[in-house]
Amino acid sequence: MFAEPTDWQTTWMPRVLPHVRRIAEAHPERTIFTRFIPAARPGEGRGTWATYSERWADMTRERLAPEMIDLVPELARLVPPAEVVDKTVYSPWLETGLDARLQARGVDTLIVTGAETDVCVLAAVLGGVDLGYRIVLATDGLCSSCDEAHDALLLMYRMRYGHQVETMTTAEILDRWR
Repeated sequence: MFAEPTDWQTTWMPRVLPHVRRIAEAHPERTIFTRFIPAARPGEGRGTWATYSERWADMTRERLAPEMIDLVPELARLVPPAEVVDKTVYSPWLETGLDARLQARGVDTLIVTGAETDVCVLAAVLGGVDLGYRIVLATDGLCSSCDEAHDALLLMYRMRYGHQVETMTTAEILDRWR
């Protein structure tokens, strides 16, 4: 739904996807994709999520083709061994068991890619910081439908969260994994 021509399309996706794929391919057995699952129908959801699903009625599951919710094919082919965590809100930390899964594996560092820098990525990063994870953002593996917000968030990560959030390119990340 973010890669195709929908109300939520992120036009940077074609530029960013090769970087995301390279990182995931480096260690697919350690990769967890988080997938946003929109409301089933307009008005569904708790509190402001109900009005959100009304505002974005065309992005509800009753109006979207089922395949629009799937991972893009370039990433879907990595599952398994990569895993998918479905979430119905921006944060991957709520009601998903993600933290427990990572703790069971002894994970202390997360490499974060995806869409959108200023929405779901932001929720993942701040939640990860709150839980004590070291966060590495692949700067060329992030995209947003709002250039100004994307740029502002990258600046914020560097200036305000520099102790807990590192920013690197995909090449720098892959080089450090060798």
